[in-house]
Amino acid sequence: MSTADNTPIWAHPEPGGRKPRFTREQIGAAALRIADTEGFEAVTMKRIAAELGAGTMTLYYYVRNKSDVVALMQDTILADQLVSDAELRTGWRAATAAIARRTRAVLMAHPWSPAALTAAAFGPNAMRHMEQNLAALAGTRLGKQEKFELIAAVDAYVLGASLHAIETLSRTELAESDPESVSAVVEFGMRLMRTGEFPNLNAMNDQLSEGDSAIVPNADALDGRFERGLEALLDGLAARMTID
Repeated sequence: MSTADNTPIWAHPEPGGRKPRFTREQIGAAALRIADTEGFEAVTMKRIAAELGAGTMTLYYYVRNKSDVVALMQDTILADQLVSDAELRTGWRAATAAIARRTRAVLMAHPWSPAALTAAAFGPNAMRHMEQNLAALAGTRLGKQEKFELIAAVDAYVLGASLHAIETLSRTELAESDPESVSAVVEFGMRLMRTGEFPNLNAMNDQLSEGDSAIVPNADALDGRFERGLEALLDGLAARMTID
């Protein structure tokens, strides 16, 4: 495949032969393993080839460039975001919530992915994911515009909540590995609050106790926040839209 060809990898057939040595799924999975263990920056054609036990030039028989690899990575992640058919038959609200929970769980399992895969070309599993979102709403009275607005609102909430949770857990890990730096930041923040410029923060700080999950929420606390926020969002959407 030519490197000057800007069409998505999905527009090209997989290499011929009765039994290609590697599939796109295998390449995407190998790239994910590298990103999960070594970071997204470590995902190179040479490193993927080594992970697969192949030569770098052999890999170019299956993908044209890094953009193709990124597309395969996103498609692999989106495959994991798909829910079962049974979950789609539980009513619009339960089905939408199931998709939201599954999507967040997968993003949390690959914390580098929300920022790294923003430019990835959509593939078959992106379409399957959207198809499931629409299937969840198929039995409602919503028009096409309302369906897209509801899906977009839930997607935005899931992405934002996932990014916040990823950042929070990352800061918690930093606090454990470098407590002196964290103490310095806290001390600076307390000095600012003593200036009287932040009365609401001061009032909140007075109500908090050491170890309070509102200060540094753990994974369980973040899960609870997500569930409460999701319920509130679905309540609001149900109240604003003629769904049932």
